[in-house]
Amino acid sequence: MTHFKLSRTERKEFEWLIAHTHSARLLQRAQALLWFVSGESVETIALRLLVSRQSVYNWFERFERRASSPLATRLADAHRSGRPRTAHGIIDPLIDAVIDTDPRELGYRSTVWTATLLQAYLSEEHRISVSRKSVSFALARLQLRWKRPRHRLVLRPQTWRQAKGGSNVGSLAGSAPSC
Repeated sequence: MTHFKLSRTERKEFEWLIAHTHSARLLQRAQALLWFVSGESVETIALRLLVSRQSVYNWFERFERRASSPLATRLADAHRSGRPRTAHGIIDPLIDAVIDTDPRELGYRSTVWTATLLQAYLSEEHRISVSRKSVSFALARLQLRWKRPRHRLVLRPQTWRQAKGGSNVGSLAGSAPSC
């Protein structure tokens, strides 16, 4: 492991990054490098940041390998491939097109659409296999309120306190006296 030498401007960049970053990972790595340059051991840094020594060594190695890149890029994670989003953007227009129709018109035995029913619809009609959570995310992206009650609750009558055993004087103020 080589020892890092930071110029005054690089040290200022590190300090600025530590003070202004919103990424916890960048903060950890910048602090680790500054502490290492200041003479701290890798073991001490790993204990302080609650990571393994190997992680700290990996950060330093990556930092050295990316010497020609900007500071934030040198400290950042490498791009990782993962499972691509399969439903994002694909199911949104399909749900938007069907959400206003009655499910009974399409042969379902329900009066309202639910995430599970939409999942079944997408599977049967469009041959798209998605999770219920993907359907819920699509509903949120479309800003659909699909479980809102379709009736108005009745307002309390003016004599509700009297019905509960209390006085009705406050609510009758301003009304005509009854004889």
